[in-house]
Amino acid sequence: MTKQSRSRQSSKKSPSKGGIPSTTSKVILAYSGGLDTSVILRWLREERGCEVIAFCADLGQGEDLQAIRQKALNVGASKVYIEDLREEFVTDYVFPMLRGNAVYESSYLLGTSIARPLIAKRQVELAKQEKAKYVSHGATGKGNDQVRFELTFAALDPSLHIIAPWREWSMVSREDLIDYAQTHRIPISVTKAKPYSMDLNLFHISYEGGVLEDPWVSAPPSMFRMTVSPQDAPSTPQIISLDFEKGNPVTLNGRRLSPASLLARLNQLGGKHGIGRVDLVENRFVGMKSRGVYETPGGTILHIARRAVESLTLDRDVMHLRDGLMPRYAELIYNGFWFSPERLMLQTAFDQVQQDVTGTVRLQLYKGNCTVLGRKSNRSLYQQHLSTFEAGTGYDQKDAGGFIQLNALRLATRHAVHQVSS
Repeated sequence: MTKQSRSRQSSKKSPSKGGIPSTTSKVILAYSGGLDTSVILRWLREERGCEVIAFCADLGQGEDLQAIRQKALNVGASKVYIEDLREEFVTDYVFPMLRGNAVYESSYLLGTSIARPLIAKRQVELAKQEKAKYVSHGATGKGNDQVRFELTFAALDPSLHIIAPWREWSMVSREDLIDYAQTHRIPISVTKAKPYSMDLNLFHISYEGGVLEDPWVSAPPSMFRMTVSPQDAPSTPQIISLDFEKGNPVTLNGRRLSPASLLARLNQLGGKHGIGRVDLVENRFVGMKSRGVYETPGGTILHIARRAVESLTLDRDVMHLRDGLMPRYAELIYNGFWFSPERLMLQTAFDQVQQDVTGTVRLQLYKGNCTVLGRKSNRSLYQQHLSTFEAGTGYDQKDAGGFIQLNALRLATRHAVHQVSS
């Protein structure tokens, strides 16, 4: 071996942040079994000489996880972890987010955003367990997921080195990945004719890329998986009831269910009635606009139902103050700051607000709509004897005159000043 070739070999073995790992480095790869992560798994072995430990989180995507395990081994993983995280996902991530009523840009219920911190957290834990120095993900260099994964890594273990293949390799499109997969005999389901990507978990499914990149083009009807078209939904409405305790849904139609089971059942009901479809152009954290299509049937029902209970149980100014903070809270989750101190601060405040959000709501599911039919709570601030337009008690209508006069004082003063100056 020449001195020059020995020098090239030693340079490949020098680990650095985001750089080329040594040939003995272990990498914990967030693996879904799809096109991107399957190509990445082989690429990490072939081009980086890594020992790849694949990690697949069961977040309710409903896939054949044993087939994913076998595929990872066939593609080259030395070990595969597949873990059922559905209850943790809903209890510790989805429900807290819903308690904050997070909606990004008035439409997106953040189903992909909220899954990434849990996956990345578990990668960090597995890296410690396996004594691995590297973690890797399949997020592109244009998307939000790279930020979500890597901010979580930084928050939980900044000593880990990150390999982000989409920012390192020469491939620039999913067509390139399809060619790579075919060359290396990696089985894939995506084709060049229909290359949009999907992300599915117990809370939602998202679609982006490919045929969806033109925001004028309608989403193909055959694309949707969780919901029927509202036009094809049953012509008979379905009535359901939900009970909340301190902001969390606990029973559906009087039956107490675990968080994951309750959400799964609401997905079935909402999907049957075409509830929860969203098509929007959103602002990515990295600076560009992106078209995304989402299905969130159960989450849509829960969001509407909680607001109905809140309308009875929350003080006016508390609700208005919380609602003013909601866009910032949603933005933090969307941008990947789940483990940031500011998100934790807001979560503490929102959870305090939810202490009185206990009650029952009755809803109608029909042709893509979720409509509140009734709500009740033993913590209700709604007092019929005060609100009634009939004879009531506890309120003297004459008092309203002074109230209006005091609030009108500054308006009248401003008008008088303007009259003089003009």
